[in-house]
Amino acid sequence: MSTATAAAPVLPERRATDDLVFSAWSAVSPFGRGSEAYGSGLRQGVSALSDVDQGTWPGPYAQAATVPDFSAAEALGKKGTRTMDRVTALAVSTVGQLLEACGPDLAEPPERTGLVLGTGSGSVQSIMDFTRDSLTGGKPYHVDPARFPNTVMNRATGQSAIWHGIKGPNTTIAGGWLTGLLALSYAARLFRGGHCDRVLCGAAEEYSVQRAWLEWHSADDTARTPLGEGGTAWLLETAESARAAGRAPLARLRATRFRTYHSPDEASAALTRCVRDALADAGVSASDVGFVAPLGTPGEEDAVRTALGTEPARWLRVRPLLGDTSAAATGFQTTAVLAAHEGGLSSGTAALITGIDRDGTVGCAVLSG
Repeated sequence: MSTATAAAPVLPERRATDDLVFSAWSAVSPFGRGSEAYGSGLRQGVSALSDVDQGTWPGPYAQAATVPDFSAAEALGKKGTRTMDRVTALAVSTVGQLLEACGPDLAEPPERTGLVLGTGSGSVQSIMDFTRDSLTGGKPYHVDPARFPNTVMNRATGQSAIWHGIKGPNTTIAGGWLTGLLALSYAARLFRGGHCDRVLCGAAEEYSVQRAWLEWHSADDTARTPLGEGGTAWLLETAESARAAGRAPLARLRATRFRTYHSPDEASAALTRCVRDALADAGVSASDVGFVAPLGTPGEEDAVRTALGTEPARWLRVRPLLGDTSAAATGFQTTAVLAAHEGGLSSGTAALITGIDRDGTVGCAVLSG
């Protein structure tokens, strides 16, 4: 008797990270739905924070930045959305806007289009509601089984792929405030490994009563930033692929870097080293960095100044306008860089996205024209 061993699939070779470009983006934000609303809100520089409707969202925060008039049924229609939670609806809507902007042929063939989406713990609201129902419902612990999928962390990413017919690699990333940058890094590796021809990548976060209470109790009394929500997504592909489809490359992804720190007083130094390493990886001079989009944590901007040896020409500060968007934070920072340059980053200009997470990690990404 003989046995046959299946040959491993031969994956196409990919070039370096700097061949990967951002060619389109979308956003569902507290400024409104769509890229135009997000770009306009950033340019005006007016905070999207408003008083919380305690009748709808009773909780500890007096203000929050929520997507106006948003619901799953209103954004996606009533069919298939009865049990869809808020973060899933935000993700599906954001990905849908990106696909709509790029045309119906973007995900063809669907098996060669990847989807990498960052999230927190999924929907904290759904997890806690389902757990409560299992404890308070009549025996044998009556719960609505249709709502169980909402308790799984990859629900938003999986539903986005199903809803829009994306059949390539599907990955959920969770990493606190750095989630957007981690998703971007993973998407680049997925592409370089030859697993897809293009990647839809982004992050989403919801505002909910449960999330508000968790953030309130986990934050320092002096650092309780009002919360925000929303979703943002980017299309990553080669410059050749973008031009062939009539899309202008907006920025090149040159490098992503991450480090850890053990105590809060080490965070700034860790970020300084992280930025220097990323610039070296990208082959970008510190003097070429004209734009920095910081997360907004203590010591972060000083760490960037130390790494660059100078003051950047422009800071793109998103948190004061959108609040703490948690898992979507560095995603919105990345989109801010793209939104600030409608025709794309000019040649010879680089941008830096940075963040210090409270759980012991720092990270950054380098983009260039």
